[in-house]
Amino acid sequence: MYIFKNSLVSIIRNKGRNILIGIIILVIACSATVTLAIRNTADNLVKDYEAAHDIIASISFDRSGLTEKFKGGEDARKENIETFNNIESFTIDDIKNYGESEYLKGYYYLYATSLNSDTLTKATDSFEYEVEDRQTTTTSSSKTTGGNSGIGRGPGEGGFGGERHTTINNNTTTIITKSKEVFQSSRNLTGDFELDGYSSYDAMTDFTNGTYKVTDGEMITDFSAYECVINSELATLNEIKVGDKITLKNPNNADKTYEFTVTGIYTDNSNTDDANSMYSPSANKIITGSGVIDLLVEEDNTLVTNITPSFILQNEESIDTFIEETTEKGLNEYYTVNTNLEELQNATKSIQNVKTFTTTFLIITLAISAIVLFVINMINIRERKYEIGVFRTIGVSKFKLTMQFVLELLIVSVIMLVVGAGIRYISCKTNRKCIT
Repeated sequence: MYIFKNSLVSIIRNKGRNILIGIIILVIACSATVTLAIRNTADNLVKDYEAAHDIIASISFDRSGLTEKFKGGEDARKENIETFNNIESFTIDDIKNYGESEYLKGYYYLYATSLNSDTLTKATDSFEYEVEDRQTTTTSSSKTTGGNSGIGRGPGEGGFGGERHTTINNNTTTIITKSKEVFQSSRNLTGDFELDGYSSYDAMTDFTNGTYKVTDGEMITDFSAYECVINSELATLNEIKVGDKITLKNPNNADKTYEFTVTGIYTDNSNTDDANSMYSPSANKIITGSGVIDLLVEEDNTLVTNITPSFILQNEESIDTFIEETTEKGLNEYYTVNTNLEELQNATKSIQNVKTFTTTFLIITLAISAIVLFVINMINIRERKYEIGVFRTIGVSKFKLTMQFVLELLIVSVIMLVVGAGIRYISCKTNRKCIT
């Protein structure tokens, strides 16, 4: 109690110095509070973004590995395409096999094919080459020589005399006709309309991120029913409305037709710089369920399909182990596993920089404030040498004197923190809102 009384007396007696110390402490507290609030907000933003955006692993074709085995020259083009055709594609069963992993939260896939065209011209791995057709025909001709008929012969000569010889000549004629044939990859989607079959609503990333938006009707509800959602440009061009039926056919077999019910119409909100086309890239894209593609392939295996799987990883640490697991399960050497981790990190990079800056700022602020307080207290002790000497003369221990100086600083700190809290309360009450 004696030390406490002496501390209060000393604070009141040295008001100017203690007010200065109090202001410094208040500034330290405010700076630390604001810095920690910013850092905490930035940290929450990063966590919320990571929670809303999963780490997605996808299997894509490793074109660089295939290029290494390509041969150069015009004559090697056919061989190169045959090499490409011989690469085994992964199937739905492969995707399900890869999806059964403890490192995944789940998976989905896009199962695509194309319908209703066998004359589509597009950039593809195909080429025309010249073929010679040789047709050989043989004609025969004969010629007779010798054996005169005896006319004009002299006396004693017979009426006929000499030998006759016949020669047969065979003439061979070769007619060469040239024509052009097209050799192309068996993996090409050759239809006018791309039919995209999604395995679930999670797979419809173009719709969830706002690139595509259903503006009329609704999304398909049954992933195995012959239902579809079409682009608004295609709907306007063909005067199609929600509830209408459209008929598509197999580009490889015109006798195979399929009837779909239009449940919705979507618009493409992506920005494209292609001024050479009046339609968007998705104008001929028709959305349906993956179960429908399964039914089409079961009915006619001549359809060419593409599968694009996406695997949702548990966390960042699962990436390498999942890649190793897919290799062990037999992933073809021409395919590679990629993730969107770098994209996610780039999206939160600026917020991470804010966290780093606020942490650095807080450390610097605390260090400078500690130095200032240390200097002020050293000056305070030097100015109170006489007072310290008196206390020591009357028998006050060094420990009690140290406790008195600490208690003075503590009391000033508490008072200024209470003042700061009061200012914050009044400010929040005036503005009717407060950031916690």
